[in-house]
Amino acid sequence: MSEKIKEFDRMITGKLYNADDPELGKVHLKSMTLCQKFNSIPFDHEEEKNAAKEELIPSCKGKYLGIFTPFFCEYGVNIHVGQGCFINYNCTFLDVAPIEIGNGVWFGPNVTLATPNHPYIAEERLPNDYPDGFHDLEYAKPIVIEDNCWICASATIIGGVTIGKGSIVSAGSVVTKDVPANSIVAGVPAKVVRQIDEQDRIHVWETYQENKKPQSEREKNK
Repeated sequence: MSEKIKEFDRMITGKLYNADDPELGKVHLKSMTLCQKFNSIPFDHEEEKNAAKEELIPSCKGKYLGIFTPFFCEYGVNIHVGQGCFINYNCTFLDVAPIEIGNGVWFGPNVTLATPNHPYIAEERLPNDYPDGFHDLEYAKPIVIEDNCWICASATIIGGVTIGKGSIVSAGSVVTKDVPANSIVAGVPAKVVRQIDEQDRIHVWETYQENKKPQSEREKNK
């Protein structure tokens, strides 16, 4: 097994790894170059942009993933996406550890998914002389976002967090702990505001047909 694979393996399995490893650096540089290429292609060059997107994030092939650029990630190959997801402008997915995204997940603009982590004690965090050279040792934790979640604008989700199915992360929230299914969370750090239930239904088709402004059952009953 080559040194590159060893460091990449350490990285994606949550173990300490040498971020300055030359072979890992080549993989990182290639991924960032692909990201830059994807961002530089105009929206009206649809086939070329879609091909670049699938090269950057191989798991999205055939999955109808929509991305409004600019979009930023570290590796791309560590993003595993389900069917019918959408990523709005200026999102950053730091996929040092795997990022698992279910079906029908929507991301507002400026969302950050941050898997990387560093030791808290400065002498362990900063670069040091090790037997294999002068470098730092880092690690990362995966992020899981289950089906049908909505991650609103400027939210941040840190490594080690799972967002339960059907949940909403409110704009500007910082999520540091797991979110239960069908919950609305908000704040810094994010906390559960309430559960989503039938009182949130706005009867979209009927409301659309009647050309009315949407109003949930909960709002009507206030």
